[in-house]
This record gives sequence, C-alpha cells and structure tokens, in this order.
Amino acid sequence: MARVPVAENPIDARPWTFYALGFLFTLYLLFLYGPMLVIYALSFQGANGGVTFPIVEPSLEWFRDVWRPGQMANIPAAFWRSVTLAGVVSLVTVVISVAAGLAYRRPFPGAAIVFYLAVSSLVMPSLLVGFGIGLGFQFFGLQPDLFTSALGAQLTWTLPFGLLTMFAVINRFNRSWEEAATDLGASPLQRLRYVTLPILLPGILGVALSAFTLSYDEYARTTLTIGARNTLPLEIYALISSQTTPMLFALGTLTTAVSFLLIAVALFVVLRMQRRREWTSRI
Repeated sequence: MARVPVAENPIDARPWTFYALGFLFTLYLLFLYGPMLVIYALSFQGANGGVTFPIVEPSLEWFRDVWRPGQMANIPAAFWRSVTLAGVVSLVTVVISVAAGLAYRRPFPGAAIVFYLAVSSLVMPSLLVGFGIGLGFQFFGLQPDLFTSALGAQLTWTLPFGLLTMFAVINRFNRSWEEAATDLGASPLQRLRYVTLPILLPGILGVALSAFTLSYDEYARTTLTIGARNTLPLEIYALISSQTTPMLFALGTLTTAVSFLLIAVALFVVLRMQRRREWTSRI
C-alpha cells in the first residue's frame, strides 16, 4: 500500500487564506489596541506639550496633576466613589447570581419568565433605563443618590451578565460531589460551604471581576441617576466637555492600570487555587 507523502514542514502546507486571515487579525489588534497605546504614550507628555505628537520633554507632570488639589474636577473623590460603588455592585451581583444559579438547578413555576425579565434590560437602551429610574425616583419624591438609584441602575447592567455566567458555570458542576458530601454526613449548609462554593469559586471570581469593571466604567445608566456626587466616568466627561489636556491621558492610563491590577489579582487567586487542588489530589 502506497504511503501518502507528508510535508516535512507543516508551515509549507498552509494555504494562502491562513496568511490573509492572520493579516486581518493583526489589523484588528492594531485597531483595538492602537488608540490605547497612543493614550499611554501621550500621558507622559511634558508640561509644554499638547494632546498630540510629538512628545515634548517626557515627564510625569500630568500624573501629578491628576492628584493636585484645586482642579476643576475632583478626580480622587470621584475615583473612590467609583471604586466603592463598583465594589457594592460586584458584591450584590455575586450574591444574587450565585443564589439564582443554584435555584435554577431545579425547575420551578415561572422560571422562564423570571429569567427573561432579569435579562431584558440588556435589550433596552442604557439612557432609557437610567431615565426611567430617574423618573421613578422623582415620581415617588425620592432623592437620587450613589447607593440607591445609581446602584439600582448599574445592577440592571451587571446582573444579566452575572446570571448568564453563573448559569454556564453551574451547568458544568458535577452534583456527585455534593451527593458524596451528603453520604459522609454533611448538612446542607456544610455542603454549600465546603463543597459547592469552593468548586464554584473561580466562576464566582469571574462574575465579581466583570461586575466590578462594568460598574467602574458605566456612564449612560449612571448619568441620570447619580444625584449630586459624580463618579469617575462623569467627571472625565465633564473634563472632556470643558478642557482637553494630557491629564486626561494620564487619568486613562491610571484607570487602565487599576483594571489590569484587578485582573492580575484574580488570576493569581485562581492559579493558586488550582495548584492547591493539584497538591491536595496528590495527597
């Protein structure tokens, strides 16, 4: 039986479409990350430089300007408001998403209706959602604030993603582990604490991280529900509307660094958990 000749170098066997798609993917990456790289570079513009190239006397002047008191926008206060609000939104999203994911493991009357009502806010324009919540507070004579109307508006954005993520995570959960814990005498609370939640923890961290970043960057749903205390995206928009300096680029670099730091911490925790599981399984 004759043998089919095989190319010595697999790269030689690749069709021209491979290189065409690779070129398109490279263009996509440049389109996606090019503007971010430009902002990072211009954030190191000197005091005499502008918002365009070339970079004149590179320095950290505009990073210091972000924290300098007496600015038109109170960036440090707005930053901590955004972080605090995002933390609360992340916590509420995790609690509701995990509870809903565990509840949906068993069918119950009206499950489909509840699910579609929960995710229906994704198909609504963000400004209309914020406008409706703002009108509702005005109708009932309530004052919009950071942890009331703004919190509710942002939950309409983060909860659907948290629910969809937890449903996908829990669908891959092997319930035989819970059955084994029950056979060993574990109570429902012990089973949840020592078996279910630790196994679901990587997915829970993913929900928390996505909810935090979605809330941290949210503008449209927040602008009509925030009240008198602005978050960081609203302060940035106010600066863009009034003046444009390299301080905005420095601020963008700092906020991106915060996001990357959170991602790095989450990945470190997940990797540490995986190594601990491997070590435990060997024992």
